[in-house]
Amino acid sequence: MSFGRLQARPAPEPMSQINVTPLVDVMLVLLVIFMVTAPFFSGSLKLDLPRAPVSAAPPSAAPSLVLELGRDGQLLLNGLAVTDAQLSQRLREVAAQRPDAELQLHADRQAPYGRVVQLLAVANQAGVARVGFVAESTGSGRPP
Repeated sequence: MSFGRLQARPAPEPMSQINVTPLVDVMLVLLVIFMVTAPFFSGSLKLDLPRAPVSAAPPSAAPSLVLELGRDGQLLLNGLAVTDAQLSQRLREVAAQRPDAELQLHADRQAPYGRVVQLLAVANQAGVARVGFVAESTGSGRPP
């Protein structure tokens, strides 16, 4: 039995072009995933904000509650400091007495948005259906 010499194959030449087909496939899959999931992340409150300077509110039949949220998270209900539990209890009492009561929310510009949403949830759970967002007057005819 004779063994022949194995012939060495020449080394393949380096590729001078990049194969972009796998890259395009991955990008198209990611694009489809983002297009399908994007609508699930877009939740918002529908607000119809005024485009004119803020004027005095029209007088209402029932006096409204004034809730102030400070920059540091401090809560004042009609000028008195309250905790979340006290706020919830007081709002329940007012909602039971006057179902048409309105809560005017004065939130500091630097207050966290999540805290404002928490206060809206507390008011909703207490039965207060009317909430007004109070803004500062710009003093001009144009929006800020």
